Amino acid sequence: MSKDLLLALALGYLFGSVPFGLLLTKLAGKGDVRDIGSGNIGATNVLRTGSKPLAAATLVLDCLKATAAILLARTLWPGSENFAAAGALVGHLYPVWLRFKGGKGVATLLGILIPLLPIAAVIYAVIWLGLLLIVRISSVAGIAAAISAPISAAVLDQDLLFPMFLGFALLVVWKHRENIVRLRHGKEPRVGKKTA
Repeated sequence: MSKDLLLALALGYLFGSVPFGLLLTKLAGKGDVRDIGSGNIGATNVLRTGSKPLAAATLVLDCLKATAAILLARTLWPGSENFAAAGALVGHLYPVWLRFKGGKGVATLLGILIPLLPIAAVIYAVIWLGLLLIVRISSVAGIAAAISAPISAAVLDQDLLFPMFLGFALLVVWKHRENIVRLRHGKEPRVGKKTA
């Protein structure tokens, strides 16, 4: 692997590992978001603090940090954007600063799709937001959206992106494994419901 690709991977990881949900809730005086609800640092759990603006900001920043990493890597080291994308997702899921206990990657994966395959990003967003409005279960919407990424790549004949997007989708599904167990038992909370 060349030095440029390693630098892009490291840059992506650095950007992706910024825990915006944790930082924003602490700055807003809401305490440690890991101590409430699911203990996750993502937007859905931030929403359980009772602050919709904080949750929205977390979602947007978790998305755009991946987009920013990819665009910067593309500028600095042309052709390295896939490595920056991988670094960003892994950094979000497993940030070294939080002992590798990060978010679930739904917003960050959207941020990866925006510069790499915009049409897939639109499909992803429609599925995510549509299911969120219909079933009001964040994990269902997020998992379905993640699965749409490799399907979109396949349908659009993006043979180089398909295996990477498939790997990313599997990582997101893996991070939702506890949600899947709760879904099977009918115990997964709906968006807007406060969790002790």
